[in-house]
This record gives sequence, structure tokens and C-alpha cells, in this order.
Amino acid sequence: MAFKAPSKQQPNARDPEQLYRALPRANDAPKALWAHQADVLRRWHQEHLGSSDVALELPTGAGKTLVAGLIGEWWRREYSQPVAYLCPTRQLAQQTAGNLRQYGVATELLTGKAKLWDRAARARYDAGEAVAVSVYSHVFNSNPAIDRAGLLLLDDAHAAEGFVLSPWRLVIDRDDLAFFPVIDVLEQSLDPLVAERIRHGTDEQRAHDAYLAAPFGVSSAAGALETVLHDADSRSAISRDAHYAFGRIRSHLAACMAYVSYQKIEIRPLIAPTSTHPAFDVPRQRLYMSATLGRGGELERSFGRRQIDRIPIPEGWDRRGTGRRLFCFPSFTSDLSKNPAALEAWSTRTLDRFAKSTVLTPDNRTADHLESNVLSDANPVLRASDIEDDLDRFASAATGHLLLTNRYDGIDLPDDACRLVVMVGLPARGDLQERFFHDSLGAPEVLQERIRARVVQGAGRATRHEGDYAVVVLLGDDLTKFCSRREVQAAMHPDVHSELRFGFENSLNIDSDEMDDNIELFLKQDAEWKSVEEVLVASLDEVQSVDPAGSVELLRSARHEVEACDAIWEGDVEHALDRAHAVIEALRGGKAPQRFAAFWHYLAASWASRLNAAEPDGTFRAVSEEHYRKARKAGRGTTWLTHLASLADRSAAPDVATIDPIDETAANNIRLLVVDDKFPDGFENHTSRVRAGLLSRAKVDYEPALVEMGRLLGASDTVGDRGATAAPDAVWEFGDLLWVSWEAKSEAEVTSELGAKDVRQAGGHLRYHRDHVARPIPSSSIGLIVAPHERIHNASRAVAEDHLHLVRPAGVVEIYDRLLRGLRDVRSRASADLSVGEVLRCMELHAAAPSQWIPLLTSERLAATD
Repeated sequence: MAFKAPSKQQPNARDPEQLYRALPRANDAPKALWAHQADVLRRWHQEHLGSSDVALELPTGAGKTLVAGLIGEWWRREYSQPVAYLCPTRQLAQQTAGNLRQYGVATELLTGKAKLWDRAARARYDAGEAVAVSVYSHVFNSNPAIDRAGLLLLDDAHAAEGFVLSPWRLVIDRDDLAFFPVIDVLEQSLDPLVAERIRHGTDEQRAHDAYLAAPFGVSSAAGALETVLHDADSRSAISRDAHYAFGRIRSHLAACMAYVSYQKIEIRPLIAPTSTHPAFDVPRQRLYMSATLGRGGELERSFGRRQIDRIPIPEGWDRRGTGRRLFCFPSFTSDLSKNPAALEAWSTRTLDRFAKSTVLTPDNRTADHLESNVLSDANPVLRASDIEDDLDRFASAATGHLLLTNRYDGIDLPDDACRLVVMVGLPARGDLQERFFHDSLGAPEVLQERIRARVVQGAGRATRHEGDYAVVVLLGDDLTKFCSRREVQAAMHPDVHSELRFGFENSLNIDSDEMDDNIELFLKQDAEWKSVEEVLVASLDEVQSVDPAGSVELLRSARHEVEACDAIWEGDVEHALDRAHAVIEALRGGKAPQRFAAFWHYLAASWASRLNAAEPDGTFRAVSEEHYRKARKAGRGTTWLTHLASLADRSAAPDVATIDPIDETAANNIRLLVVDDKFPDGFENHTSRVRAGLLSRAKVDYEPALVEMGRLLGASDTVGDRGATAAPDAVWEFGDLLWVSWEAKSEAEVTSELGAKDVRQAGGHLRYHRDHVARPIPSSSIGLIVAPHERIHNASRAVAEDHLHLVRPAGVVEIYDRLLRGLRDVRSRASADLSVGEVLRCMELHAAAPSQWIPLLTSERLAATD
């Protein structure tokens, strides 16, 4: 008989936990669920079945593929709806599909070009008879091939931001014919110096600089920008990807952010408008899975969702590790720290010694340099395109280096498949918006979750189970500095935290030969290493995972950020402005990132300017001016607001006050000091004693003098160390505008070396003071180490935070002498009606105003530069 009887609907279990017992599993599949897997499935079924967005965090080795597969299989049986399981790469999709089939989940692999898919396989997915395993790009596409799912399972969600944004991200490279015509249109939205730099600078000079074009100018020029892009598109002067992105954003250019660099232009929404993308928005539920979800709203921003419920990591797995990593910081060793050429030579020898390695870089420039100068010809080099469909080409090879760019997950290399991972450079420059937030805006807190996840995921490429082990070499000053910071380590999984701390401490005060010996000992995994392993395991009791500063505020603001971006995308500028106010309010708090708040003040000012341009009655003009002022205040100490000099913003921004607010604060405090004659033992006696203390090397004299110098300079409040060993030796507060923290090494010998321990302690002084006074750190605040050392260890520069600067004792005395001349001048004019302006003019005459002495104190930045 040719016809088949209609198939009966598959019976379903009451929940995913029960379903596993009935599935036709392969013989080598797990015989039963682990307890924590059952707990997660039960919690999802009981508490989140009706949720639209749910995230679950399961570390590597905890079996998240099985958990997600059971949820997907149960869902398609229960609701007769299509279910799609999305992975970042084709290689990972193939691996996932194989695992799901092994577990007994009805599965169809749908990757590659959609027009070549097996029609029968596609039909089984559409009919809800099999879970489709595919890649993100088949949903986030101008013409999605996966577009009817009732449930989306999103694997490695922490790494999906680039895929999610791709339909709306238009990139124009400098080599594209459209580059300079678009720059011409954006010129009114850029500082003239920036426009000139983009046109005529050199790539080497400005390799990483990213500039934000004024949003008010971009919205004003949206029509002209659309015309230029349309013309370029019709002449194929932009890439194929840009062509598709233009189709999605052409009617929304006024809502887009435009970032420019010497190398490229990026036009995109601030947050992907996924609520307008039916293939993603229509499913009843989206389930996000990751080994590292974070707690600061990164998931919401990445996927454009207002709220994502979270199923917490199972009890016990929050401290359980996956394999063992030996982190090495070769640039901290006594010999390589002083010799970059020797560091590259050591890296080459180490790579040749292993014969196989995975090398991870943030950009093509770094990867190309490594391939040309560090990776020798002794072993073949493979790139991402070589292993996209077949990782085994590298995993089973005897030799080879896998060189990957901006790819920190989706690669599983257990056991002898790879024992060496080399990470080069901080993974914080995935696109121009990331560069802008990290480098120009100076708000790395917003990217901390993303960067930490990439570091953890990258370091774990070669440790895929509990008994696995691998060496992880960290190179690049920005990466080593990041991984050395205590607050960064504290926010990581306890196992990684203890490993990083151990690696850092065992890279200092040794030479590279000793590091080689340590690597050899680790690779043997014999009794000698086991004794070290016991110490590492014991150290886990000493570490706790701590959310980084600002996480609470960032999570609180994420919902409002998405709402604001959705509103501006739909052209509802007034509602977007209202939501921007909610973002700014959410970012208030003792640990909130104020430079990110400055960015939102600036967006609010730009949107208010748009409203004022539409109805110029003055109401929104005042709102715009107020937000511009607050943006300048919160963004002090950064350079991104230089585009306030753009022609587009000149008409919207208020006139910049002639008096710097910090100078005004100092002048007012000095006026009160002098008019009230707050020198009980006489001005000359008092100031002479302070000067003598600044010339002394004894800390009992020097540190009190430093505290008093701040008061004389016009600080609103000054404090010493309060007897606490970890406290700053002095803090100068200029209201809520600026804090200056001091670490004084007056007793140190000139011939000694400034060490990493002192630098790390100084880096935490502003946070120490913040916690003591329970107020946020002003965004422009600085940390100073006053020390006579002739030499600075390379590790000291590597661990130095960006706000730290080195000051010489003679420089402090020079500023103090200017201050004395200014104070004498003020005292000669002292009267009850002495104005703040007169005080400031006296101080400026002797170069003793804060705007004059701050640049002197910050001329020697401690942090290593790119």
C-alpha cells in the first residue's frame, strides 16, 4: 500500500524532567539527569513557563545542552510549535545537533545557505516534529530563514551581541567608495579637527580612536545621509552586508548613532530594535543560555529586551571549576618586563615548544602582526575559515596554531587537542561603539561583563572537563592590566579568580627561565604539581565572587535604556527623552558609572534639541542646555565631548561658562579661608610649617602637610589615612566635581623601584574613600603617587589603573610655592566683599588654580599605553 496512515501525536511527559526517561537515547548518552539539571528543569517548568524571556546560567561541563534540548523537545510536543536551537557557529551547531540526537531529541540540522536546505528537514521543523539546530544569522537576517519558532533556544548568549545587531549595523570601510561622501555629510556633526584627522591622518597614529558624530547633527542630516547611501548602494559602492543593513535602517537614520574612525564608519542603533524583528519577537519564549551571564544588564542591552528573568546558577556549581589553567604573565618577569623584543622571542619559543596552540586576538591587526612576527614557520597556522565546518582539522592534527580574531567561544579543544591558549590584547574593541565606550567615553564598567566573559571563555577553550588542564599565556599591556586588577578578579568565577591571583603572584619576581620551569612542572601533572594543586584548591575558601561596582545601577537602568532606544527608533522623541531621564535617575548611586550617565545626559540633550527644532518655544531649549551642562560635568576628564565644537551642536549647546566649576569651587573655599583668617597661629608660620613638611622625607611630617596643602588649594574637604593601613594618605575633595587621592612614598630611596603592590593599593584609594563617605566618585577624579623612584617595574605600569599618575616630590613643592604666592596676593586684597572672581584671578596669575595645577600633577600617567 502506497499511503501511510496519519501519524499519532507523540505522547508527552508532564514536564521535561520526566520526558528524559521516555526518550530513545543512545547507549552512550547519560543514563539519568544530574540533580542540578533536574532542579533547573523543574524551576523553569514551575516558575517560567509563561515568561517571554528567561535566562539560565550553567557553567561549562554542567550539561546545559541536555537541559535546553529537553526544554525544546517538551515544548514542541506540548504546544505543537516549531522550536529552534541557535548557536554562534556552524561548527558548534553540528556538535550540538549530534549531542541532541544522542539524547533522543528529534533534531534537524539547518545550517549553510537556506536555499540548499533539505526541504524535508525544513518541513519537519516547520511542522513542529523536530527541533531545528541552526545559527544566529538565520534569525538575525534581513530575510530570516528561521522565522516561525514558538520557542527560541539561544546558546552562548553572552557572545551574541554582534549577531543580534547585524541586520541594523551598516559598516563602511575606508576602501569603500562611499567612505568620503558619507564623511562629507557627517562633517557638520564632527569636531572640525576630528574631520580633518579622519581625512588626512594616518592609520598608525589613530589606530583605535573612535568618535561619536553628534546625534542632533546626524538626525538633522538624515535626509542627505539617506541620499548619499542610496546613491552608493545603487553603484555597489558599499558592501553586500551594508546593502542589507541599509534596507533596514534607511527610514530610521535619524534614530541611529554614527561612529567614525580612520578605518571605518559605523551607522547603527544604540541598542538593536529587536521588538521590530518578528523572527525574534514573535516566539512565545526566548531562552538564553550561557556559562557567564553577568549581573549588570548586558544581556538586556545585547538582545534589546526590557526584562529577562533569570534562573540562578545551581547550588554548588557557583564554585565548581572546569579543569585547571595555569595563567602566565610573561611581561611581568624580571627580564622580559624590560625588553619587548625578548618578550616576543620568548613567545615564539613557547609556541614552538608546544607545537599546538590556540591564539586569540581582538582584531585583525594584532592577528596579522602575530602571524608575521611571532608565529614561526615551524607549524602551520589555521584561521577561523579553516575550521568553520570541521574543527577536527585542527583538533586531531599533531601540530598547528589556531589563530582567531574576536572569537572567544564556540571552540572545544579538550585534553591533548590543545594544551596552550595564548590571549593577546584586551577583548574590548569588537566594534566602534565598544571602542567609543571603552576608550573615548572612559566607561569600561558598561563593557565589564562582556570583557570578563570573553576572557573567561577564551581562557577555557582548552579545559573542557574537570580533569583537563592547559597553560594560558596573557600578552598585551591592556589585557594583563585588566586581569591583574583585584576587582576584576573578584567578579569572576571563584576558580578563575584563584587561578589568576596565583598566576599573577607567580609571574612576579622571577625570570623567564623560572617561568619555563613552572610551565614544565605544570604540564607533568605529577606529585610535585599535586602539592601546588592542593594549595590552589584550599585557596578557593578565601575567594568570593563579588559583582563589580555599578552592577546594580547598570541593571536598573538597562530596562529604561531599551525603552528609550525603542522609542527613538519609532520616532517618538518625546517618549525617548522621558525614558532617558529614567536612565539617568537609575544611574544615580554610590557606585554608578558617572561617565555612562554623562553619555545619557548628552543623548537627552540631543533629543531635547530635536524637539526644540520642531517647536522652538524655548521649553525644550532649556531642557537641552541643562543636560549639556550635566554631560560636561559628569564627563570631565575625558575627551569625547570635544565634538561639542561641531557646527551641529553649537546651535544647541549652551555657551560654555568662562569659569571652570572646579576653579570656582576652589576660589570660593580660598575666599572663605582668607576672609575668615583660618590660620590660628598666623599665616606665615602655618604655611612655612606645611612647606617644611613637604620637604621632609618622614611620613609623620609629609602626610599631614599633604592633607593641609589640599585645604590651602581650595578643597572643600581634606582627610588623612585615619590610621588605616589601606587608606589613602590624603584625599582632597572639591565638592562632587573632583577627588584627588594620594599615596605618599616620601621615605623611599631614589634608587629603589616602584613596585606593583604599591600601585595596586593606590589604584583602590578612590574606591576606599567612596565606601567610607558613601558617595559616588566624581568621574574626573585622579589618583596620585608621589615618589622619588628612578625605576618603575613594568608590572607596576601593567596593573596601574587609568586614573593613576606619578608625581615627583619636587613637583609638589613647586605647586605649593605657586599657591603661596597666590594666597599672599589674595590676602593683600582681603575684605568682606572680596569676590570669587577676584580670588580666582589672583590664583590664575600665579598658575595656582586647579585647571592649571591638575595638568602638572597628571603629566606622567602610570598605566601602560597601547
